[in-house]
Amino acid sequence: MRSRIGLRSVLVLSVVGLVLFPASPAAAARFHWTAEGTMAEARAAHTATRLADGTVLVAGGLSHSGILASAEIYDPAAGTWAATGSMTTARQQHTATRLLDGRVLVAGGVGDSSILASAEIYDPISGTWSTTGSMTTARFQDSATRLLNGRVLVAGGADLASAETYDPASGTWTATGR
Repeated sequence: MRSRIGLRSVLVLSVVGLVLFPASPAAAARFHWTAEGTMAEARAAHTATRLADGTVLVAGGLSHSGILASAEIYDPAAGTWAATGSMTTARQQHTATRLLDGRVLVAGGVGDSSILASAEIYDPISGTWSTTGSMTTARFQDSATRLLNGRVLVAGGADLASAETYDPASGTWTATGR
C-alpha cells in the first residue's frame, strides 16, 4: 500500500510541477490558453487536419444531435471559424490525412448504423468532398500516416490487427502483410 501511495504522489507532483511551476517567467508567458472564436457545431470524436495554407479542417464527429457530416475551417491568423462543404457520409472516430497535393483523405469511422469502410477526399480549393475507393476492411479508432511516397498507411482499429495502403493516384486500397 505504501508504494502505491508514494508512486501516485510522485506522479501528481510531477504533473503539478510541469503545469504550475514552469522553469522561468518567460516560459510561463509562452504557454497559455486563449479563446478563439466559436465553432458552428460542438463536436467530439472528430478530426482536425492542418491544411497547406495553415488553416485547419475540422470534420465529422459526434454532437448532441447525432453523428455529423459537417465540416469547418479554422483560421488561426484571424481566430475565426467558417463552414465548408459537408462530407458525403456522416462519420465519427475516423482518420483524416493530408495528401501530398493538399487534399485530405478521410477514411472509415462509425456511421449512423455501422462501422465504415468508405473513404472520401476533401478539396480545400473548392471546399467540396468526393468519394474515393473504399478500404478493404471497415475500421474505426485506427491510425493513418502519409508515407514518403504519398500513399497512406492505415493500421489497426478497434480489435483489428491488419493494415492497408491507399494510393491517391488510383484511388484504391491494398491490404498489406501483418
